[in-house]
Amino acid sequence: MKIGLIDVDGHNFPNLALMKLSAYHKIVGDSVEWALMWGKYDKVFKSKVFTFTPDESHHINADTIFIGGTGYNNNIDLIEEIEHIYPDYSLYGVERAYGFLTRGCPNKCSWCIVPDKEGYIRSNADITEFWRGQRSAVLMDNNILASEHGLGQIDKLINLGIKVDFNQGLDASIIANNPEIAELLSRLKWDSPLRMACDTDSAIEPVLRATELLRKYNTTPSNYFIYLLVKDVDSALDRANILKKNNLDPFAQPYIDFRNNIIPTSEQKRFARWVNHKAIFNSVEYKDYR
Repeated sequence: MKIGLIDVDGHNFPNLALMKLSAYHKIVGDSVEWALMWGKYDKVFKSKVFTFTPDESHHINADTIFIGGTGYNNNIDLIEEIEHIYPDYSLYGVERAYGFLTRGCPNKCSWCIVPDKEGYIRSNADITEFWRGQRSAVLMDNNILASEHGLGQIDKLINLGIKVDFNQGLDASIIANNPEIAELLSRLKWDSPLRMACDTDSAIEPVLRATELLRKYNTTPSNYFIYLLVKDVDSALDRANILKKNNLDPFAQPYIDFRNNIIPTSEQKRFARWVNHKAIFNSVEYKDYR
């Protein structure tokens, strides 16, 4: 068969599902390419991660078109045979490994789709399922520290000497309450900032305590990158100033809830622009920002 693939979000970040679909269809002898408007395909797979990405609207000549990804539906999954296949990294020409060691999360944050999409934390894969000697790995786990399997995999990453990027962040409250986990993380090689979240006022103390422990054990990410949910601007301002005072790097994200048609206000977006423009954030008070 002739297979066409469409990355609706664009090609700024490799789409893991499409890399797995490509690998599977190449193994069974099909031809695989990015779908072209003038092409003719037996099957086309469209994947969209983000709900805010406009749908791909070009006419594609295909016998069957499959859609998937969180941007379309939380309940569409790859079959097990494809979910656990070694990805076709040549599709994007990437030199890092990408995958999930765990799935799910024990937390049930009201703004997060993970509990609905993936459920409670569980083991998903060994690093060798999607890594074959690459220098670094991008791990997309939503809360790897909440899993014994995940902690065991971190120990394996240390022994293998793989540089890591936990691109969905690490749970500050778990690090803050477990110095042994902070020490474990300090033995990793980092290929990115160490990311945590400070989404509410109650998260300030765990973030500061976690950072204190990580620094105590000489953890060496490029910096400490803190996601800052902006729902109440006054609360977000207090959190941003505390983070700056402690040499942490906040990144503001205005609150969005597409399920309930809640979009960011102009003030939330204005605040996020102030925080995320570091030259302004480090030199101008928010009350003076225009």
